[in-house]
Formats: sequence, structure tokens, C-alpha cells
Amino acid sequence: MSTIFWILLFVGGGLYLAYRRLSLFQATVAMATALLAYTVFGDGGALWLLLLWAGLALIAALNVDEIRRSRVTQPLLRAYRKMLPNISDTEREALEAGSVWWDGEIFSGDPDWGKLRDHPAPKLSAEEQAFLDGPTEELCRMIDEWQVTHELADLPEPVWQFIKDKRFFAMIIPKEYGGLEFSAYGHSQILIKIAGRSATAASLIAVPNSLGPAELLMHYGTAEQKKRYLPGLAAGSEIPCFGLTAPRAGSDAASIPDSGVVCRGMFEGKEVLGMRLNFEKRYITLAPVATVVGLAFRLQDPEGLLGDPERSDYGITVALIPADIDGVEIGRRHLPIGIPFMNGPIKGTDVFVPLDFIVGGPKMAGQGWRMLVELLSVGRSISLPANAVGGAKAGTFATGAYARIRKQFNTSIGNFEGVQEAVARMAGLTYIADAARSVTVSAIDAGEKPAVPSAILKYHCTEMARVVANDAMDVQGGKAVCLGPRNYLGTGYASVPVMITVEGANILTRSLIIFGQGAIRCHPYVLRELEAARDPDPERGLEEFDRALFGHFGYAISNAARSFVQALTIARYANVPASGPTRRYYQQITRFSASFALATDVAMLTLGGALKKKEMLSARLGDILSMLYMASTVLKHYENSGSPEADLPLVEWSCRTLLYKAQEQLHAFLRNFPNRAVAAGLRFLIFPRGRTYFSPSDLLARRVVELVINPSASRDRLCAPVYRTLEPGSHLGLLQEAMELSIEIAPLEKKLRKAVKDGTVKALTVEEQITAGVAAGVLTEDEAHRMREADLKIMEIITVDDFDSSELARQPAKPEQDAPKRAVRKKKAAARRPVAQKEQKVAAGSG
Repeated sequence: MSTIFWILLFVGGGLYLAYRRLSLFQATVAMATALLAYTVFGDGGALWLLLLWAGLALIAALNVDEIRRSRVTQPLLRAYRKMLPNISDTEREALEAGSVWWDGEIFSGDPDWGKLRDHPAPKLSAEEQAFLDGPTEELCRMIDEWQVTHELADLPEPVWQFIKDKRFFAMIIPKEYGGLEFSAYGHSQILIKIAGRSATAASLIAVPNSLGPAELLMHYGTAEQKKRYLPGLAAGSEIPCFGLTAPRAGSDAASIPDSGVVCRGMFEGKEVLGMRLNFEKRYITLAPVATVVGLAFRLQDPEGLLGDPERSDYGITVALIPADIDGVEIGRRHLPIGIPFMNGPIKGTDVFVPLDFIVGGPKMAGQGWRMLVELLSVGRSISLPANAVGGAKAGTFATGAYARIRKQFNTSIGNFEGVQEAVARMAGLTYIADAARSVTVSAIDAGEKPAVPSAILKYHCTEMARVVANDAMDVQGGKAVCLGPRNYLGTGYASVPVMITVEGANILTRSLIIFGQGAIRCHPYVLRELEAARDPDPERGLEEFDRALFGHFGYAISNAARSFVQALTIARYANVPASGPTRRYYQQITRFSASFALATDVAMLTLGGALKKKEMLSARLGDILSMLYMASTVLKHYENSGSPEADLPLVEWSCRTLLYKAQEQLHAFLRNFPNRAVAAGLRFLIFPRGRTYFSPSDLLARRVVELVINPSASRDRLCAPVYRTLEPGSHLGLLQEAMELSIEIAPLEKKLRKAVKDGTVKALTVEEQITAGVAAGVLTEDEAHRMREADLKIMEIITVDDFDSSELARQPAKPEQDAPKRAVRKKKAAARRPVAQKEQKVAAGSG
């Protein structure tokens, strides 16, 4: 047999073994069989055969545990321990927080699609649907966002009372405490509907249902704390806020300087063991009206009063304190850009409270960081993504209708390709964000705590909402930039930076958190290697490290083979459990998953701990992970929706956009990788045919646009459940009506334009043309009436507000007027607190 045959046999066989992820033993047997055949039938010389058999013997020796561990694993473990990066307690707790879900499958390089496809589709309960159709609809009807943002700088008192009465602040609180106990999906759908109507109301409602006192109490509170606070939080007699961000710490919550010192002091007439707190917080939502403050601080015990004389610094701790307690300064407001939701600073000077005020009691001292990162993985997946998606849905719904009814050069602006590019992008990004949000919250309802996906959603949903807001402004132009009661875009556009900034600035989320946490948390072997290297039992540590290390070797070799083969074949033969028009997207995600896993492994191996500081590189790897995660959710969301054929343009645009971005970020990663030789080798394995994936075509974009500038089931599915009831003040409902009327009279407009063009009608204005058209017999009276009615409603939409100059002047309150107002607010806050709570507080202090 020829040499070429044997080369192909060994190379092809090696690729096959690696691609199929055979075990070391299976691979050794296969190699021995192939080498035996070569020895008998091949034409290799004796020395060459001796070298090959010697190599096989070394590989065979690796199958013997004792030899492998003593000769290979032990030296590598010693070297690994020396290069092991330092991981702080807070970093370790962040890595251990939450659970690994579909993000782990992407890191595997060979995602198990059954795990995602078998996941149940999200569904509202009858109670949740009734709440969405009833109280949520009514709340949207009550809100006048112009009044909220430019007249009151607050929600009207009746709206506040309605929110409390209907328990919007209690969506996550169990029914036994008077809450609604809605699912994560139900909670998310309600926020979407409110956000599409009022960014202010959505922000206020989101916070108590996200990272805040209620969430902390439900998971960590003592029975007494739950009984004391949860009923009041559910009823709205208690208003919560959570103080985390400090002026000097910013997004680095682990570095907060606020302190609590364990000491004895007087509380309500009795000497008790407690904490003396000093803190300064800012950007705290609901702080100006809060009655109870969740507070994160560093707990110190210099005198060993907690019982451990060797431990003086307990670290981050969380407590609940009444807002009206002595030493707390609260009530002033920040004015967030675009939306005047209740947000303000909190300051505390020598505030003394009993140790029982620690969430979970004294035994939870120092456990605050773990509490926060565990709950953040859930709250981040719901509140901000829902608010971002709600804004994007409303913007897309409005802009699709506006592009149909607004005419330039005698045609709808939706027919201009420049506008179509923007509208297609709006619709596609809205579909992506909604898919990621919907699928992820359904995972929460199934018991997952997706830490890395929560960061993906926080960053990408808010960034996509920013793009949608920008495009909506571009398409609607002057209508969007002139503020007034008729402007339905301005407030949402101005509020986008709030979403970008809160719960961790987006720049840091992208460059540090998504990949930084995912690389260790989601990788199938890295965390196991770290834990084994730190195991105090040497024998057990060596055994665990050996398993993880050689599993990692096989994983890396397999991903190299899978990346090369699938790139070479453009993933046409990747085994995926899907058929039909979406099959190729499943295959491409599988292909890029292998390439991403390979790039990640090589980056961590060659750069080590320095990768943590290479934020541009880690951000690109985070982007690739995010694109593959969101593309997967798009496919799952499409299936959850019943796979409607009409939605395929949206699915195709979304997947093509995401996979193209993943490809381009892989290219940028390789182009900027500091070790050029390694980068060249990776490029050969990842892009052996070059970059072969393309972004959506113009034809596809036009197909997407047709779905949203016309009434369609796809448009309804894409933008549900935005508030679109047809009634005065409902901008989206009126836009939908105008769009339908515009389509209805289109044949009449065409007939009239022809009459103008051929000289039968010579008038200039629309009204004059309609009148002349009737006189000339071009239009009937009924047709003319329909055209006038439609034109009146369309012009009401297009019209922008104007004001007398005196109406725009603002008279700020004098500083001396603020003090009595704060005193009144504080008095009201104290009055809202039930007497029973005060009695309970005395009992807690005496204990």
C-alpha cells in the first residue's frame, strides 16, 4: 500500500478519534490496531516501526493510573500550584454562586441540544394572565408619562396607591405572607408591559421584585424577620430599598467602605449587643420614599464579642434597618436622566441596631457577599432584561406603524431602503432580546440560577435596547426629538443610559464578568482542577487533579479536531437533532462552540492569570459566548412559539447576525492575540477556509420589514404584551389604528395621485385634493369621508407639541423649603409602619 494511504489513514483516524471524543483506552486500542496493520502490510523501515511502537508504549503506559499519576500528573500538579492565580474570597464566592446551565454546554464544544430543546416552554398561569390583562392593563391606562416626567417628577398619588393595593411590589413574595408568588416568567411579562408604557413605573416596580429586602428575606431571613417584614412589603405599607453602591466603591461592591462595628449599646431603652453603623450610599432606587433599608457593609468585631477572638473582620454583611431610625439621613433625590423614578442617597452616622437586624440573624454575619451574588444571578435575569425588552418592543411596534403612515415623496418611508435597514435591525434585535429573556427566565422557573446568562442578558439586552431606541429616533426624526404629551419615544430614549449603568456598568459587565466568571464556572474542567490543586488532602487532590487534567487534555484535543473538521466542512455534517429551515443554524452554533472552546483553552494555557487583565481579549471571548448563547435561545424561542413559518425571516436574521458577530469576534481575538505563533496555529484550526459566514442579506431585511410595517401575526407575537388598547392617550393603540387605516385607504390614495398626475385634480393640499376628487368623480362621498377620517387620525399621530415660552420655564424650590418637606416625609414613613412591627422590634432587641 502507498505511503499516502497510510498517512491518510493515521491522520484521518486520529481526527476521527479526537472528533468522537473516545476515551484514552479506546484511542490506545484503535492506535494499536492501526499500527499493527501498518507493521504487517506497510512498507516502513525497522527503525521507523520501532519508534512508532515506542510511542504507542508511552501512550499505553498513560492508561496505568499509578504510572500516569507519579510520572506525569504529580510534576504537573506541582508546577500548576506555583502558577495558580490568587482568587480572593469574594471572587471564590462569585464563582460558586448560581448554577451552570446552557452556558456550560457552549463551553463544552459539543452542546447537547436535547438539554435545551427538552426544556419546557414558559407559560403564564391563569392567575398571572388575569393579572396581566387586568391590574397591569389598568395601571398602564392610568399612567400619563408626560405628566410623570415633566410635571410631577413622580407617579401621581392614585397610581402609587394602585400599585400598592394591587401588590405590584409583591410579585415574588409567597402567598402565605400576602404576596402574589408569580413565576419568573409571569413577573417578566408584567414588567415588559409596564416598561412599554412607562420606564418610570417599570423601574420602581422592578426593584422590590429583584435584588432587595424581600428577596433576601425569602432566602436567608429568620422566621421572625419574615413575619415582621414580608406582610408589610406585600401590602405596600413597607417600601423597601437596598443600599449597596458607595461613592468611592462604584461597581466594585466587594470594596465598599461602609462599616459596622460590633459593640454594646442602648436600643429602645435596653442594653443589647449590636452594631454601630456608618455608611454613605448613592443611586438607591426607592430610597426617597423607603421605610426599610437593606444595607450592605463590612462588619468588624475588634473585641471578639461574637465569640471568636481570632476573627475581627467578618467581611460584607447585610442587615435590614428601619428608615426612620436615629442617625439615618434619607429622603433626598437624585434625578436620573430621562426618568424621574425615586432614587436617592442614604447616609448613616453612628446608627446603632441590634445584631438581630442582620438578615438571617448573627450566624449570617459575613455572608453578605454570597447572598448578593447568588440573588443577583436571578434578579439580573428578570428586571433589567424585561425593562429593556419592553422598551424595545414598544419602540419597534411604534416605529413599524410610523414607517407605514409617514409619507415622503408620495410613498411610505417604510419603502425607503435606508429606513428598512433600521427597521429590520430594530425588529431583529427585539426578537433576539425577547428570546434570550424568555428562555432564560423559563430556566429560572425550572430551578436554575443562571449566573453567567444573567450577565449576558444584562449587558446585551440593554445594549440592544439602546440600538433600537437610536433607530426609532432616526426613523421618526422630528416627531421623536420634540418633547410633549404626544411624544411616545423621548422618555424611553433618554432613559436608556439608566439601564446601561445600573446593576453594574455595561463596560465592566462585558470586559470582566461574562467571560471572567464563565471561563472558570462553565468550563468542564478548570474549576475541578482549581479545587483539586487546593485540596488539603494530598492523595485525594492528586487523584482528582489527575482525572480533571487528563479529561481536560482529551477535551482540548477533541475541540481542536472538531473545530478544524467542522470549519473545513462548514458544519454540514455536524450531528444536530433538528431538521428543516433551522437545521443549519444548529450546526453552525455547534461549529462555533468548538472553536470558542478551543480559543478559550489556548488563551488560558498561554496567558494564564494575565488573561484576567487582557480585558479586550476577554471581552471578545465573552461576546462569542454571548452570541452563541443568544442564537441558541432564538432557536428555542422559535420552537416554544410553535415554529410559525411566518416568523422564519426574524429567526434567520437573528441567527445570521449573531453567528456573523461570533465569527468576527473570533477573527478579532486571533488578530490581537499577543503570541502570534499560537494565533497562527489557532487560525489554521478555526478558519482553515477563511471566514465563510455572512451577515443577513438586504432581501432578508426587506422580508423582516414587511412583517412589522403591516398588521400581521408576526408583528403581534414580536411585540406582545405591550399596552396597545385603542383609547385616548394610548399611543401604540392609536398608531396601530392609523396604520390599519393607512393600508385601507392606500388604493384610494393611489387613485387620487393618478388624477393629480394626469391633471384631472389640480389642488395642492390633501383636503383640497379630496374635495376636487369628489367633484371630478374620481372619489365617491363615502371614499372621501374615509380618506378625511384616516388623514385626521394620521396627522394627529404625526403632529408634534409646541408651547408658549412661559410654559417651559421652571421654578426650582428654594433650599430652605426642603427641610420641612423631609420632616413631613419622615413623619409619614413612621406612621406607615404598623404598631405590631414596633412591638416585634422591642422583642427582637431584648433577645
